[in-house]
Amino acid sequence: MLLDEYRESRPVFEKMQVEVNRILREALERNGLIVTAIETRIKTEQSLAGKLALKGSKYATLSDITDILGARIITFYTDDVDRIAAMAEQLFEIDWTNSVDKRKLHQLDSFGYNSLHYICRLPGYDYRFELQLRTTLQHAWAAINHDNGYKSGVEIPREYMRRMNRLAGMLEMADDEFSRIRMEINDYRRRVQHLVQNGQLDDVQLDGDAFRSYLNARPFDKLNRRIAAINQAEIQEMDLMPYLKVLKALDCHTLGDVSRLRNRYEEDAYRLARHQLGNTDLDIISSAVGLQNICIVCILSQGGGKIGLIRLFNALNGQNSQNEVLAELTYEQAKNLQL
Repeated sequence: MLLDEYRESRPVFEKMQVEVNRILREALERNGLIVTAIETRIKTEQSLAGKLALKGSKYATLSDITDILGARIITFYTDDVDRIAAMAEQLFEIDWTNSVDKRKLHQLDSFGYNSLHYICRLPGYDYRFELQLRTTLQHAWAAINHDNGYKSGVEIPREYMRRMNRLAGMLEMADDEFSRIRMEINDYRRRVQHLVQNGQLDDVQLDGDAFRSYLNARPFDKLNRRIAAINQAEIQEMDLMPYLKVLKALDCHTLGDVSRLRNRYEEDAYRLARHQLGNTDLDIISSAVGLQNICIVCILSQGGGKIGLIRLFNALNGQNSQNEVLAELTYEQAKNLQL
């Protein structure tokens, strides 16, 4: 009778599957949560028949079976499991009696099965569904363990079980460490932003996060506007992150070094731009022009010459023959400015 009811209700489960998939994906995007995968499946008739053969006496009606529709979200980090769990509690009605947090069981061999299992109900539907939340490493371990254990149909010798459990412990430590590292990186980024906002630039090492925070303060806008005014040009926004390696090559180790470089060479950079643009009708300039000219005059002031300019343009544009032509032109433009 339950199998007959399953066949009749299959379209309902298919409709639920589409709805659950849509709700989960939209909620994850809305909350800015990136996950490894979202999976949904409807239990096959063969699988259901096997379940009923083992536990059929537990179920009076099909609505007593809570995992005919199953959904699984696989996360990168352990702490994202809790974030998504809180999200699910807002999206669905949770059957707390039948839900289980297997992470709290602390069994010796349970790493791959440390999922959080919620039994959920969609508004307007009689049937419930199961939502599993686990990390990528937990999911990989469960799949490997299932393939080597249950699917083989034989009991695994203790020697191999012991080795697998050792690996499970290592993976659990890795799972926790990934989350801890992410938390510490986020803390570091907040500290960097605070230091930049308070002008404590000498306390901030020059790296990708620090340079990005510095650029968010738009430190080259004033120079760019002065340069644009030469021809009443429009400024086209460009990504300045490629200049990070250039600044490091110019012996900048902190954001304070970058700020001092800007202050020292800003006026010469403007003079160079005026010489470059004065006899042209160029009406669009790049937002990188100010920083690029600062780097150019720094290289020439330090005696880098045309070779230094070629290295600069190779770093920014990739190595090609046009960089030599550009370096020659730039060198000639700057030669009369006594940089």
